[in-house]
Amino acid sequence: MSRTKRRSLTARQERWRLRKPFVISRGSITVQDVVVVEVQEGEFRGRGEAAPSPRFGETVDSVLDTIANLRPALEAADGREDINRLLPKGAARCAVDCAFWDLECKRKGLRAWELIGLTQVGPRESSYTLSLDRPDAMAAAAREVDDYNIIKLKLGSGEDLARVRAVREAVPDKRLIVDANEAWSFDELRQLVGPLHDLGVELIEQPLRAGQDAALRDFKSAVPLCADESCTDRASLAPISGCYDYINVKLEKCGGLTEAIALIAKAQSQGWKIMVGCRVGTSLNLAPVTLTAQFAEFCDLDGPFLLAEDRMDGLSQKAGFVSLPDSALWG
Repeated sequence: MSRTKRRSLTARQERWRLRKPFVISRGSITVQDVVVVEVQEGEFRGRGEAAPSPRFGETVDSVLDTIANLRPALEAADGREDINRLLPKGAARCAVDCAFWDLECKRKGLRAWELIGLTQVGPRESSYTLSLDRPDAMAAAAREVDDYNIIKLKLGSGEDLARVRAVREAVPDKRLIVDANEAWSFDELRQLVGPLHDLGVELIEQPLRAGQDAALRDFKSAVPLCADESCTDRASLAPISGCYDYINVKLEKCGGLTEAIALIAKAQSQGWKIMVGCRVGTSLNLAPVTLTAQFAEFCDLDGPFLLAEDRMDGLSQKAGFVSLPDSALWG
């Protein structure tokens, strides 16, 4: 992407309220703070959004500081390759990278999927996430999920089997996946996997803490296992080889869409199956994820739909299928 006009880059914090508290094993949130990057070049503007994660040592301030310290170099960058060289993986690079993707689309008059040569794209089916809660509360919440066929349960304590059983009884026809967010021990996983299989659970995300993955290498799980926190970018694939069936690709972990696409290509060439996830954020956050979702067997795309309100020109969902973004939003 050669630059012919003066480019300017800005970054800011935004705060978005959730419809109700979102609870996982590590804590809960009622508002989501995101960083929005805008890159202006002549008449064209590109935008990107990322949600910093304390799990990966990030805060809004640290992300904004990282971008501010490199702003002159980013404004002079000769495309996304420079951005990936200048910034480490994480939310800062994600927001900048996605803004440059959007800018390139606006400058060339193309959609993002055209830039990578995809000719067949469309809405992708998403799961809907239930926060960690008491078994009866999660069952009640599951009964209210009308628009989605796949429910993802956040787990992480001694009542996990009771939670899944209660949800299964409440919604016997729904597909179920579960996410422990690193909360289980290996012994807990061994005890739970058989009953979870019997309850029809199709996928278990990140049962053990990242770094303890080697315990899974010779484990024959009755339910496919998916690496989330243990898989961030292409360099993270080798240490977890043979431990999981799927990887969960998230743009903030990768450091943007550029690395996410490269990660998917490498993982698929090595036989991994793909799940695509997102953090809680607006439709601007999710819009680039709808591109990586085209390569996935499982998609968790409900981030904007957990908010009390969303951006104008936001994404929509029908029967659990999430739309592609309009160009006015992104890409």
